[in-house]
Amino acid sequence: MHGWSALILAGGAASRFGGGKLVADMAGAPVIRRVTEAVAAADFDELIVVTGAENARIRAALCGMNVHIINAPDWAEGMAASVRCGVAALAPETNGVCVFLGDMPLVPVALCEMVTAAALKAGYAARPRFEGKPGHPVAFTRAAYPDLMMLKGDQGANTLLRRRDGDVAYCDTDDSGALRDIDTREDLVAVTRAWKRCATSATSESAISRGALPKP
Repeated sequence: MHGWSALILAGGAASRFGGGKLVADMAGAPVIRRVTEAVAAADFDELIVVTGAENARIRAALCGMNVHIINAPDWAEGMAASVRCGVAALAPETNGVCVFLGDMPLVPVALCEMVTAAALKAGYAARPRFEGKPGHPVAFTRAAYPDLMMLKGDQGANTLLRRRDGDVAYCDTDDSGALRDIDTREDLVAVTRAWKRCATSATSESAISRGALPKP
């Protein structure tokens, strides 16, 4: 992902979850670490995590990772505050930024190349679409930065993307991870189960490619 930044929004208080969502255990590691590990594997030029309500705990959860963690002092305003804080910290030389949510461990990071290419072609932004519903990650070119810095409240960039729909490209995918977030503890159980299935499948495929396991 040369020429692109990554931004993970992790500033909310997770009231529907009962607090502590991003540091909740997910198969032996905090949710936010699972998300950050997945994004880091895409090798962006820079990776920024914006914290808020759980600043200290998230920093501890990401200890040892090569990420830039910044705290949004006005996080209580809503997601827009985290977006503004993150965009303000982006390196000036990158083509744009891929925005991720800290509660989406199954986000299809493999789509980043397709989404960023589509964003550059559209000139503004692009995002994946699963069964007609827009998902994450969302790629914004530098042309969108001034608009992102003007966001207010708890709607994030969705309102902006709807308003500029003619300048937004959509990349259809069959990966439901583009939509699957964690709002409740039941969601965490379901996402963890799905993550374990993916991890087991990836391990098996790796073993087959090394010759450690026979091809099915």
